[in-house]
Amino acid sequence: MKKIEAIVKPFKLDEVKDALAEMGITGMTVSEVKGFGRQKGHTEIYRGSEYTVDFLPKIKIEIVVPSEQCEDAVKAILAGAKTGKIGDGKLFVSTIDESIRIRTEEKGPKAL
Repeated sequence: MKKIEAIVKPFKLDEVKDALAEMGITGMTVSEVKGFGRQKGHTEIYRGSEYTVDFLPKIKIEIVVPSEQCEDAVKAILAGAKTGKIGDGKLFVSTIDESIRIRTEEKGPKAL
């Protein structure tokens, strides 16, 4: 099993969710997060004063999929999240050793 964590622009969440739903992935965890990468934020002017916004709002999507679905899930996320502009986000893939559904105590891919 693989865990995919994607940090994307907030307005791209629905497109990513729809792309994953098309391939049968419906379970996910979504968090509102803040951060910055190479762009290191940006400056804004408010009431005549310039200030720096260091941490930009992002959405973190976490899904766990069977290993054989991982590559297709990554492609779906990339297709849904990409704008081609700076700040599109990041995607991380890691290995999951075990998963357990608490209600039924099913283990492994059945628990997903």
